[in-house]
Amino acid sequence: MKNYYPYPCTRCGACCRHVDLIAEMKNFNRGDGVCKHLTADNLCEIYSARPPLCNGEYVYKKFFADKTVEEFHAIISQLCKKIREAEA
Repeated sequence: MKNYYPYPCTRCGACCRHVDLIAEMKNFNRGDGVCKHLTADNLCEIYSARPPLCNGEYVYKKFFADKTVEEFHAIISQLCKKIREAEA
């Protein structure tokens, strides 16, 4: 089985602080754009039952199946970097 998450995640929570930008995640918005399941230490309190869009394997197979896993990691790393930069 492929490893979908070896890219360097810092667990900063940035991707979980903008669920208001994703229509499919509207039920997870606590009202300020932040996922209602993001804890104070930037972890997911429902990680084992997280929504599909929060699952790397699902995202890869649904949206990036034409890419290698390495290409997928590079793309996700760049998206993550852009989200963090936008918060700064």
